[in-house]
Amino acid sequence: MASQHLDGIRVLDLSRVLAGPLCAMMLGDLGASVIKVERPETGDDTRGWGPPFSEHGQSAYFLSANRNKLSLAASFTDPADRALILELIAECDVVVENFLPGALRRHGIDADALLAQHPRLIWCTISGFGPESLRPGYDFVVQAESGWMAITGEPDGDPMKMGVAMVDVTTGKDAAIGILAALSARDRAGARTLPSGERRVHVSLATSALAALVNVAQNGLVSGSDARRWGNAHANLVPYQLFRAADRPFVIAVGTDAQWLAATRALGLDALANDATLAANAGRLAQRERVVAAISAHVVTDAAASWIARLESVGVPCGVVRGVQDAVQDALNDANFSVTDAARYGLPPLWNGSARHEPPHCGEHTVTVREKRWLSFGNFT
Repeated sequence: MASQHLDGIRVLDLSRVLAGPLCAMMLGDLGASVIKVERPETGDDTRGWGPPFSEHGQSAYFLSANRNKLSLAASFTDPADRALILELIAECDVVVENFLPGALRRHGIDADALLAQHPRLIWCTISGFGPESLRPGYDFVVQAESGWMAITGEPDGDPMKMGVAMVDVTTGKDAAIGILAALSARDRAGARTLPSGERRVHVSLATSALAALVNVAQNGLVSGSDARRWGNAHANLVPYQLFRAADRPFVIAVGTDAQWLAATRALGLDALANDATLAANAGRLAQRERVVAAISAHVVTDAAASWIARLESVGVPCGVVRGVQDAVQDALNDANFSVTDAARYGLPPLWNGSARHEPPHCGEHTVTVREKRWLSFGNFT
């Protein structure tokens, strides 16, 4: 049985698209009760982001970030709906939202006032460019402006976005971490009420993306030079890139000098192994083209599986380039989660969570939530 560390925690998800819904889903995977508030009829924007659509008409995009939630269709402009939302906020532990500044306040939902009114409430706002910015936050734009695209792609090609909306994903995870920290601080405070500011979590796509540059940004700060695109190579390590075997591409990731020696010997590249100028990574960086050319010319003579068997036998990190379906199927096998379940629930949690509820249809639980609020969440199916 998967751990349900957040059992009893109530989360109201007012967000849409990816970063916010992903954050709320992660809390739901950990056992929290999550009610997702959606616009009547149309719902979350991503409900229409297809094909593909499931056999029940759910877009694959929506399925990926909305399991373990109930759906309440409610309009902020309807007085009765707004009163219900405020009642749910009064009874919940966490609100997650990603509206532009002032948008909720104009509809009578004021985060500052609600935090002051409800001393155990935690409020998480996810923005594109910070708490005062009116710019809408879209992953692609932030990838461009944060430097991600400038370092992604082939050296002589165009800047390239990542194949996954990783800014949204990273921000969603950052938001979940912030919420968990706030919940922990609230519990440690006991009877003492935390100030509203300590119960306010604010993350932005821009700051999460900038923080995620980690070593690449630090390289620039230390060297004084801007980062460049390396394609499938690494700015600081050689060899650490893709190579082509006789049948398919594979990667070698040499992270230490000991791994370098083991790799060259396993591959049968004695000339490189015995060259003292290549024994340290700095020397290999200085002779990058020579090292890469020698390995490339050699590994193309045999199948990838053969090279990987030799490298793995001496502990050198390596792997073949697999398709998404192959990678997903392996994950499903490890999680004891069937393809049918994955299609219904979204991909399974790859950490110790659980899929208890399928991603809901828009407004699927509206009647139940209106009648029972949070009281019977655990009994919903």
